[in-house]
This record gives sequence, structure tokens and C-alpha cells, in this order.
Amino acid sequence: MQLAFRKYGTGQPLLILHGLFGQSDNWNTLAKRFGDNGFEVYTIDQRNHGLSPHSDEFSYELMAGDIKEFIEEHKLKNPVLLGHSMGGKTAMFFALKYKGVLDKLIVADMAPIQYKPHHNEVMKALHSVDFKKITNRKEAEAILNEYISDFGTKQFLLKNIYWKDTINNIMDWRFDLAAISKNYDEILAEVPNDSCQTNSLFIRGERSNYVTESETSEIKKRFPNSALETIPGAGHWLHAEKPDAFYESVIRFIKP
Repeated sequence: MQLAFRKYGTGQPLLILHGLFGQSDNWNTLAKRFGDNGFEVYTIDQRNHGLSPHSDEFSYELMAGDIKEFIEEHKLKNPVLLGHSMGGKTAMFFALKYKGVLDKLIVADMAPIQYKPHHNEVMKALHSVDFKKITNRKEAEAILNEYISDFGTKQFLLKNIYWKDTINNIMDWRFDLAAISKNYDEILAEVPNDSCQTNSLFIRGERSNYVTESETSEIKKRFPNSALETIPGAGHWLHAEKPDAFYESVIRFIKP
């Protein structure tokens, strides 16, 4: 699958994978900083997100394969792979399936466990936006307000609205909501119970419940050469809430 991407800087390849309902430009600011500090940064839209192709098939196995194709297509040597949330799961699947390809692995606020469904309100909100009836973002935001109280989450989702047909004033979501909804269980899936020796860094937000103490043993089991860092005051969106702390944590780990 020909994935859409943005590229910054020169040096060792650093691939960045966004989370569910995200897209590559969520990482623009941090990507530029990494690019200015000796890395060739690729922020990638995963399948069914951003400007990448849509597909009825949607799983970590497939997304890991997409990244393998991307690395081969761009002839990238010794890449570092960084993923947040869903992107972190893709990164873990990749490291376990394609051993020896990565120089280093970074997983932001995600554990290798199977999670319980926790996007119910977001899914209801997204499905309630009828683009046959609305013609601007304000109307979409009013609908999201009925389901979602968190301002940041709403703005994050609204960034995905685009003009699908400018002549007839038809908007749509950038992500493939139908495919994501159909394959939602795949997004919650556990990472294979295997292990790899890739040098890895797991970063979690202090206020997030995605990586609790009980999950640390599952991380070590699969990634024995891993370290865990906690960013004070950060929630699940740690790279957006505390960008400086996140940047410093990553650059310490990947800079020779």
C-alpha cells in the first residue's frame, strides 16, 4: 500500500506513526525538531487515515506490513520507529514480526495488552455527523458537543474534516470511519506473545491509564531490552501536552 507521508531533515531515518483518528500532520512541530537534530523524519499516514488509501482490511498485521513496504520502497537503513497509541501497537507488531530491521523502537503511551472497548462515545459522535445535512465545521462541532466534553478531543477529530466535493459542498472525514468501525476489535488486539531484542523506549503520561504498573511485566516479556519513562503531568496525548519533555526523552534515547 502506497502510504502518504511528510519528510523533514536528513540523517538516520526516524519513522513516526500517529494514533487512531490521527494523521501525519499531528506531528509536524516535533518532526521538524527531530529533523533539525540529525534525523531524516518520515511522518506517515497509516492506512484508512489522513491521505493514505482506504481499505476494508484493517489490522496491525497489515499495518506492520505497510511499514515494511515503506522502508523497502524508500531504501531506509537502520531506521528508528516511533508510534503513539495505535501507532505504538503497529510499531510493536512491526518489531516482533520483522526482527533485526529496526535500530531502535519508541512506543508512546501504549502497552502490548488487549484493551477493553473505550471509544464508545467518540464512535457515537462520529457516526452522528451526517455530512448530507451539514455544510460547515461549526455544525459538526455542535453535534460532537452532544457526546464529547473534552475540548482537545473535539478539535483533534474536527481536524479530520475536509471538502470531499467543493462543487456540491460535501464534507467528509479523512479517516475511513466505516472500515475502522467494522474492524474496531482489531485495534484493541494484544501484541503477539513473542520477544525481540530491539533496544526500546516506552514513554507514558503520568495522568494516563494506558500503561499501568501491571502492564510493565508484559512490556518486559516482549521487549527485554526496554526502558520505561513517565512524563509528569501528561495524559495520553503526552507529545502534544508536554512536547518539550517528550522531545527530550526521545532525543536522549536516539541520539548517538
